[in-house]
Amino acid sequence: MRGTLHFVAAEDARWMLELMTPRMVAGSAARLEREYGLDERAFGRSREVIARAMQGGRRLTRDAVYRMLENARISTRGGRGLHILWRAAQDGLICFGPREGKQPTFVLLEEWAPGSRRLPRREGLAELALRYFQSHGPATVHDFAWWSGLPLADAADALDLARAHLVSHDRDGRGYWSAPTTPGPTVGARAYLLPAFDEYTVAYRDRGDIVDPARRMRSMDLLRPAIVLNGRVAGTWTRTLGRDSVEIDSRPFARLGTSARRQVAAAARRYAAFLELRAHVS
Repeated sequence: MRGTLHFVAAEDARWMLELMTPRMVAGSAARLEREYGLDERAFGRSREVIARAMQGGRRLTRDAVYRMLENARISTRGGRGLHILWRAAQDGLICFGPREGKQPTFVLLEEWAPGSRRLPRREGLAELALRYFQSHGPATVHDFAWWSGLPLADAADALDLARAHLVSHDRDGRGYWSAPTTPGPTVGARAYLLPAFDEYTVAYRDRGDIVDPARRMRSMDLLRPAIVLNGRVAGTWTRTLGRDSVEIDSRPFARLGTSARRQVAAAARRYAAFLELRAHVS
């Protein structure tokens, strides 16, 4: 999905990979061969080495995988190793396993998630569209295409396959789709501290509804941890973890009123309670 890491349920990993990664792989093939010398033969040899090394439930760190590849005379230098791991993941060979200290490990997807199901392409398209519009609606087909990384034509086909289970809304001449039970707007002000790359800020192509029309925002502001007030991004925030407390440094785009400051402080306390720490807000 756009080349970005996503967490998915184990039973969904296989059909999602098969649906969305062929375009990613094809789009990067010429560049990887030109810049790194990684063609299909090189990727095939790498897959064989990785599969043998991880059989039987073995969990290997990135450095351990690199050593295995180097021993097989497959160079991992100059960024080649990362692209080999990326392709092995896109092909459905490996996925992330448990951490070893601070280092992630890699495992064979077939061993780690043996119950991962497969779906015919049309069923996969319908399922993906239904999942997206149920959890992100109201949204447009262009939003869905952006989020999934699918070509617009495929996204439109997916919506057609799922539309019997969705409802449509028209606004400013554009069609929006959502689940029939999508709740209405929440009454009353409330602040949220969202993480970087939260679905609320990055899952839509058009983000105009979450940005104050009077403010011109840099796109990077929407990718940072965001303060959301009354549904709109009102600033960014950072955290500093201490032994028994967390320092929340809020950076609103404009001076906040008393009520808004209280709402941000309340959001910080909720976050600190989740971490089982005390909150300090600056």
